[in-house]
Amino acid sequence: MPLPPPITDVEQLKNHPAIARLLAWNPQVVEGVKFDRDEMTIYVERSAIREACVLLKEDPACPFNAFSDLTCVDWYPSEPRFELVYHLLSIPNKERVRLKVKLNSSSPAVESITSIWPGANYFEREVFDLFGIRFTGHPYLRRILMPEDWEGHPLRKDYPVEGYR
Repeated sequence: MPLPPPITDVEQLKNHPAIARLLAWNPQVVEGVKFDRDEMTIYVERSAIREACVLLKEDPACPFNAFSDLTCVDWYPSEPRFELVYHLLSIPNKERVRLKVKLNSSSPAVESITSIWPGANYFEREVFDLFGIRFTGHPYLRRILMPEDWEGHPLRKDYPVEGYR
């Protein structure tokens, strides 16, 4: 049986509680959506990721009260080059949502969400260490996996396979 095509039209998905909440707050924040294989992805404007997380955490209709993961994808040589991927979970509703933020290589920085979910601390440090994404407002942004004197960010696609020599 073939899979149904993904839904990428905001109008078709505007009744989903998370999308409805973000659209009611600020329609310009939602840059795109994708519903595929029962997974919801919302593309959020870079400057609004912290506020979007606060709204989704505190809204009684869609309480995404658990932060489960943060990772990054390097789409080098395309621009925007980086894509941050936040995974949120609503324990009462047994539902997941994925928030994505696109970042250009010229200014790979975004606001930290550690004040909302303290568990994001180590995930943000890992993304900073391996990809070089800066998280403004992070309480202790320094390397977590690589030595302090390490040059570069080893998970960037333009990083040499054998390291810098």
